[in-house]
Amino acid sequence: MALQLEKKLTLYGLCSIAIGSSIGSGIFVTPATTINVLPNVWWALLPWVLGGIASFCGALTFAELGARYPRSGGIYIYLKEAYGAMFGFLYGWVILMVINSGALAGLSMVFVDYLGFFVPLSVTQKQLIAVSSIAILTLINVRGVSYSQVLASTFTTLKLLAIGFIIIAGVYFFAWDQHQFLDNIAAASPPNVTQSVLIAFVGVFWSFGGWHHISYLSDEIKDVQKMLPKALFISLAVITVLYLLIILAYMTMLPLGTISGSTRLAGDALAAVIPFGGKLVAIFIAVSVFGSIAIYTMSAPRIYYAMAKDGLFFKAFAEIHPVYKTPYKAIYFQSIWAIILVMIYGSFVKIITYVTFMDIVFMALAAASIFVFRRRKLPAGSYSVVGYPFVPLVYLVITISFVLYTFLDLNQDAWIGLGVTCIGLLLYFTVFKKRIGESNEG
Repeated sequence: MALQLEKKLTLYGLCSIAIGSSIGSGIFVTPATTINVLPNVWWALLPWVLGGIASFCGALTFAELGARYPRSGGIYIYLKEAYGAMFGFLYGWVILMVINSGALAGLSMVFVDYLGFFVPLSVTQKQLIAVSSIAILTLINVRGVSYSQVLASTFTTLKLLAIGFIIIAGVYFFAWDQHQFLDNIAAASPPNVTQSVLIAFVGVFWSFGGWHHISYLSDEIKDVQKMLPKALFISLAVITVLYLLIILAYMTMLPLGTISGSTRLAGDALAAVIPFGGKLVAIFIAVSVFGSIAIYTMSAPRIYYAMAKDGLFFKAFAEIHPVYKTPYKAIYFQSIWAIILVMIYGSFVKIITYVTFMDIVFMALAAASIFVFRRRKLPAGSYSVVGYPFVPLVYLVITISFVLYTFLDLNQDAWIGLGVTCIGLLLYFTVFKKRIGESNEG
């Protein structure tokens, strides 16, 4: 009998994974870039509100997609079933070569940067620690999804405590002195709001990205058709509310000009009101990012596993560990490539647009698949998206606007991502399409 993935993920574990995947390094850093292009309290909040609305509409849409296809692979499955094997393969290829491995590399760099807050580190030492963190978490994830679930739950709880601490500090400082916040409110509106909001979406989508990772784990979820929608609703509501509150907290503690120029925003904000605040929040952020690395190491290899089972990726990726019941070769390969990216790039800033652009392209394609399935009149499973077709359209309008602006703005990182996609297209037609044909003939 063939080895199977084990169904051990609970609602709390799923919410921990979804929240932990989204709340990584972004909310502690990227509000600075938002305020840099939108130096006004209310306008600066707009892209975060829109990002929350888009993500919530996306979660509702993905809940139906997950109910239709409760199998490991998530977006890969939706794309393949809606548009054909080529789109499914391209998504897995881009996830491996750009999105997830790039996120792993970027997160490990942020983790090391915040460790350097306490101990000066050379470039070589930083790379060694980044590589080691990926390697250690890879070995933990190979040992089983139960270990991964406990790890995700633990670090998500810690990062929520960190965010709660920042929010409470903001409330306390506001109660003590409202002048800073009132001065920020009085700031003038930016001249080109639409363009500025679209630019700000890079940081917003990076910070919100990750909630869909639980759809990759469908084969390991207990009662997936009921549990997956619940987990998505709860997670997005928590993430959106926390993000808005923490940004408002930053604005009560620092002037907009200081915020926009900060590279360690959370640390600078707390340092302004608490003598030891900077170092304290650096510990929180390091823990938060470490937890996100753990989750990203676990989730995406399930896509490569599902693809390999379908004959659309390297056969080794379909192999399950005989003892730990995990797709261990897929996990190992992803981590090796992420380590290579660490050695090549060495900078979080260089990766963020490269990753975010391609991620949103395929997220939009996956969300649009709901119209394909509805047109085919296929059964929706245990959940149908509320407000169809309005809800999926809201998600698509916001995400496609960002994609088109980034592309037409001739962003270099967007073009590199498209170049990697073209390489994947060539690989599909020269290797995997032929393999699928041979399999069908057999």
